[in-house]
Amino acid sequence: MLDLTQAYTGCPSSSLQFLHLPRETLLLYPFADSIVVLNARTLAFVRTLAFWEVFPSTRHLTRSVQCSAVENGMRLVVAALGHRVVAWSLSGPHCDYWRVHSSLVLPEDQHVTALNCVSGLLAVGTRSSLSVYTLLLENDLPTWSLKWSSPVPSLSRVRFSPSLMYIATTSLYDNIVTVYLTTTGRKTQSLAHPRPVTDLIWRNSPSSSRFRDDPVLYTITTDATLRIFMPVLDAPQYLQLHSAIDTFSSLPFSAASHETNSSVFRLDREVMNAALKLVLKQSQTAEDDTRRRRIREITEEGWDIFLRVLGDGSLVVQAVANIDRRPPTLLKQFTLLQTGPGILSGPPAHLYIVPNPGRSSLTLVTSPPLKSYELSVLPFFDAREDGLRLVASAAEHADADAEEDSRAEVVRFMRTPNGEGVAALRSDGSGEVWHFDWAKTGRLVRTGRWKGDAERVDQFVVLDAGSLLTLHTLPPATLQVPALTSLFALSPSSHSSPYRSLLGITASQTVVIISATISGSSTALRLVSESSLPLSEPPKLILPVDPMAWVGQYGSGTRGIAQAHDVLLSVSEEGELAFWTLEDGLQDHQGNGVWKCTGKVRTGRKGLTMARCSSAKKSVLVVPTPSGEELTIWDSKESEFALGLEYRDVLPASTPINDLDWTATPDGQSILAVGFAHGVELLCQQRATYFDERAAGWGVCWKLDLGATVPHPIGDSIWLARGTLLVGAGHQLFMYGQKRVRGEQGERDGQEESLFEHVARLNGPLDDWHPQMILQCLLWGKIELVKSIIVNLARNMESGNNIHDWENLPIEKFLQKDEEARATNALHRPKYSLLFDIPEGKDEEEEDAFSPSVVQKLLDRLEEKPVPHLTPNENASLLVLIQTSLEIEEHRRALDSNGLRYLISMRSFYILNRRASEPNTPSSPSTGSPAIPQLKRRERLRYRDMIWAFHSDSQEVLLSASVAACNGKMCWADARALGVFIWMHSAEGMRTHMETVARNEYMAGDLRDPTACSLFYFALGKVKLVHGLWRQAAWHKEYQVMLKFLNNDFKEPRWRTAALKNAFALLSKRRFEYAAAFFLLGGSLKDAVNVCLKNLSDWQLAVALARVVEQGDDGPILRDILRNTVIPLAFKDGNRYLASWAFWLLHGRDLSVRILVTPLQDMASAVDVPITEIGDPHYDDPSLALLFSQLKSKTLQTAQGTSEISGRTEFNFVLQIARMFCRMGCHVLALDLVRTWSFQRPSTVVRDGRAALRPPSPVSTRFALEPALRHKSSILIDIDVTTAPPTRRASPSPSRQASPAPVPKEELKDEGDLVARKAGIGSLMKSAKQDVKVPEFDMSAFF
Repeated sequence: MLDLTQAYTGCPSSSLQFLHLPRETLLLYPFADSIVVLNARTLAFVRTLAFWEVFPSTRHLTRSVQCSAVENGMRLVVAALGHRVVAWSLSGPHCDYWRVHSSLVLPEDQHVTALNCVSGLLAVGTRSSLSVYTLLLENDLPTWSLKWSSPVPSLSRVRFSPSLMYIATTSLYDNIVTVYLTTTGRKTQSLAHPRPVTDLIWRNSPSSSRFRDDPVLYTITTDATLRIFMPVLDAPQYLQLHSAIDTFSSLPFSAASHETNSSVFRLDREVMNAALKLVLKQSQTAEDDTRRRRIREITEEGWDIFLRVLGDGSLVVQAVANIDRRPPTLLKQFTLLQTGPGILSGPPAHLYIVPNPGRSSLTLVTSPPLKSYELSVLPFFDAREDGLRLVASAAEHADADAEEDSRAEVVRFMRTPNGEGVAALRSDGSGEVWHFDWAKTGRLVRTGRWKGDAERVDQFVVLDAGSLLTLHTLPPATLQVPALTSLFALSPSSHSSPYRSLLGITASQTVVIISATISGSSTALRLVSESSLPLSEPPKLILPVDPMAWVGQYGSGTRGIAQAHDVLLSVSEEGELAFWTLEDGLQDHQGNGVWKCTGKVRTGRKGLTMARCSSAKKSVLVVPTPSGEELTIWDSKESEFALGLEYRDVLPASTPINDLDWTATPDGQSILAVGFAHGVELLCQQRATYFDERAAGWGVCWKLDLGATVPHPIGDSIWLARGTLLVGAGHQLFMYGQKRVRGEQGERDGQEESLFEHVARLNGPLDDWHPQMILQCLLWGKIELVKSIIVNLARNMESGNNIHDWENLPIEKFLQKDEEARATNALHRPKYSLLFDIPEGKDEEEEDAFSPSVVQKLLDRLEEKPVPHLTPNENASLLVLIQTSLEIEEHRRALDSNGLRYLISMRSFYILNRRASEPNTPSSPSTGSPAIPQLKRRERLRYRDMIWAFHSDSQEVLLSASVAACNGKMCWADARALGVFIWMHSAEGMRTHMETVARNEYMAGDLRDPTACSLFYFALGKVKLVHGLWRQAAWHKEYQVMLKFLNNDFKEPRWRTAALKNAFALLSKRRFEYAAAFFLLGGSLKDAVNVCLKNLSDWQLAVALARVVEQGDDGPILRDILRNTVIPLAFKDGNRYLASWAFWLLHGRDLSVRILVTPLQDMASAVDVPITEIGDPHYDDPSLALLFSQLKSKTLQTAQGTSEISGRTEFNFVLQIARMFCRMGCHVLALDLVRTWSFQRPSTVVRDGRAALRPPSPVSTRFALEPALRHKSSILIDIDVTTAPPTRRASPSPSRQASPAPVPKEELKDEGDLVARKAGIGSLMKSAKQDVKVPEFDMSAFF
């Protein structure tokens, strides 16, 4: 999703080192205070080895690592900075674990200039000495022991011979190669050269040669001449010049005399021979045998291969034969091939040939600029064009000398509004400007730089994808401005316009508008205005609103700033957020707009240290707390239903937040990058769902961990265009984005999911076949639509197309009512005109019709091949919903809509718990992605789902389905999980079902323990039945006692008192359930209920006992439970469904409706219930609107409660539910909700003309009772309609009735629709009373 696409680690200025591993070859070079490790073939970043990890005092030194060496046998990397030397080792089963091996400290005046390490020997060259150290183990710790040291002038190179007998060195100040003995340090020979020596190479002679111990030395000088030094027979230790390879030996004299710029390199003999032998072992044809003849000669004759690169980029390959033979006069040199020009970009300073593990080809590496090529052996020696192919290039360094690459650490980034240009400010005041060429190469291209000088750059901006403009830079364009704490550019109206607008924030929190004119080479700055935001007090912070969403990420300025967008975010000391825009815009560079506030959010956060605002007006705040840093994300939409807080997390103090940055996806979603010292976490909005317990909010969608590869702390991170993240750590830049991989059938095939696609999948609009969409459609009664979705899904699965090519239903289908959709489907069914008509042919639509065969076939396909991108829980839910939809169609007449909603939820509940109980081993998540949370068992249905059953008229069917879901044996745990005794209405039905529960509790297990069922049987008054069960429990230790005790008549007071005493004794023994049973046996329902509430913490059990014992819902014990336990619990948890149910049972049905919409704080003051704690209001469930729409006109009490809700409140409530639909990915259902929601309210019929002229409410239209209830077949009367109670705080008490009050309708003023509705409630009840009168039957009324 987010891969490291490019690492900008600095261009190597010295020779390269290579570490050969079984699976790859690593390339290493020193830069700044580190050793950079890359893959030699792909130049992909592997790791940085920081020198200051061992010596922290070198962290901020201006000096750089001078030299390095690699020991392949022990896999050691040695580097030196100043007078210190550090060695790292590579280990681990996959050769991926780096650790510090050892260190060495020389005297402070001995600055190391050259290193070489072979087989535990370390040669160290300094400005005044040459020393050799040996590796020893002391107390299991590797240490370097000095073997000898000799005074030598400043050394530039040190090389051990293959036999470790000699050391060859070069100096910085002469042209002499000096040879020393390794054992003693005695100088044995000096080899003078006419030019400065650029390289030394000892030749590894083959082990089969008689002269394998003879030293052979190659030297290369600045005139591109390679010399071969070998011993003679009579002096085997003395080197003599035997041959030289120069330009004239490589080219004809006429061509060589004009060639002034070339380089010569030796191709490593061992690496070449290994590749050549691998090619010869491969199967071959007769034609291949001819082509391989030269390769066979090179291998068998032991030729040494040399490569010369000419000024035009052409290559000349030369060979020297008979080096392993004596006498030296047998040496022969000749040219093997010469290529055409342009193979390379020019003569490089360094060229290497390294193995390519797992391939028959080789890797050719050049520097500078750093490039890697794949050398295919056969085509290369045939001089074919495909013999050398460019694999990777560090092209960002091709424009400048390596010495100009900054070695200072990155401090801060600043980008253009569209993210196509970025500038980096470094710790020494220098910086660079880069253009993000995402269209062609997908890489950063450096377009300019500035150096750190006396006038340090404090604030800077970047304009037009990389053109630099600062207040202290050339060309001279200076402007005297107040001291600025922030400076940023606004989105231009047109990129062709020469004018740009800059905003600066001063130390006194005023806003400075600066106009920049960019025309050709001339640049001018002009101060347009300086003003303050119209606030009562100066803000704590003023920040820019991120413009990424509206400047166009798919082409610069696709939308420009034609629409007014917020520009600034101000944060007060009290934590109030305010959003600002320029009322007159900034299209004209001459304009001087007025700041206008577009919204405010009260966060209550004080002392914040960091804040950022996204294009979608999502604001992130960081506030320090005693336990760490609190990170919160706020939405700009604040109302009585949404406080604005969307996410909160407290991060430990050990991982402080370094930086924050927003970006926007093409569909307007926001992604937040939270930067830490060694990593970056990406947060995006998570879709709200019914399938997980997590609340809708934000979550980590990806993690970048640099700590394992980069020891430097992150200085800054910033978003660029197209979801590309740029991270600066130390002196290095790392760019993360989507890798470009082109498959055989197009770019889509070989490409993994991009960041934007991933975010859209987590929070974007859903496809119609997603289980969440199907579930919401079922809940909102769109059965015919669900059938069409299932048929369409079956068609898509049958087609075999890629999921991205699946077709969705047209939006018009979602906007149809279910009755209209059913009628439309009926029109397309085949019609028969005669009794025995047979259709002429099978209609195509009939084949795709919703039927058991189609559903079963689809289920089989989904079982075999689940839908991609769905979680296991969602896939299981999809199967359940499809199967449930079929059952609904088969039993449609037996279930009402609320019963259907309960049935769906119940089946999903059991599926979730079954899957959570199954042992599973989820696959490991990909690198960077958060782990998939383990499914957890749920203890019960949500109260929302229980309330659906409570308001259903199909409770007998629901009870049968619930019992069947428990395999026919529902115990109390199952009844509590399904809320059976919450939603059942029939008192007789509850008694019957409690007896069933009691029987199942007794039959559960093998013991047949009467104590398990006594509580329920005693509640039913069946003491004799329990007595009979005890007769069969002779095994029980309490058998004799209980058999004797239950033989008494508990209608007598003495035995009831005895039962109560036993109950208290059982309480002391903590046998709470059995104690409650004895309280019931003693006739004390209240005590039994208290045990359930206080000791068992099971208020459902208390309600079940009260409803069964009191044989209804009007008993005082039940009312006490509801008022003092259930309602306070509902307020504490913010559970509006539970509170609505409790008020309904208390006959406060007006409150039952109001609690669904009215803020809990307002409701707490309106009810006569002790409310001590109010929790989260939980306005994140669209089913609230569904239940409200059902209840608001169901009875006279609910109509009265509805009339007490203002139209503005209901309007905001509907908008909040529509937003929640969008948060769930059901945008089309949000559209359908706002299209079809009815704001009609029952109220009085206006009779006077003056009231008719009154202007309507801007939110809702009030209708008379008759049209408002015209769509209802009936309205229940649950108020004494002989009275007209005025507006009151709570529902009417049965024992206390309000006296009638006249309603002066003529004197009402338009002070809001709430007043008018309250005023008309008396007439409403009178109208309802008149409607109750049954007229005489009149047949003419039907005609």
